[in-house]
Amino acid sequence: MARRATTIRIYEEQLRQLRVIAEFENRSFGDIFSEMAEEYICRHREILSLLAIPGFLMECREGLQEIKAGKGKK
Repeated sequence: MARRATTIRIYEEQLRQLRVIAEFENRSFGDIFSEMAEEYICRHREILSLLAIPGFLMECREGLQEIKAGKGKK
């Protein structure tokens, strides 16, 4: 998979800690962030599967609007 450059904003303390970890493990920030992104995606695979269902997201949004408007099952 091709890598692309991006900019992220994180708190200074987090950045400092990541620098220490990267130095200790002799790894690049890119490798560390790629690993974190992969772990995050893996934890949310079910959400991605649900969002792949045509119309699912729109139904969820409509349902939330109905609930906010006081409609729906009671």
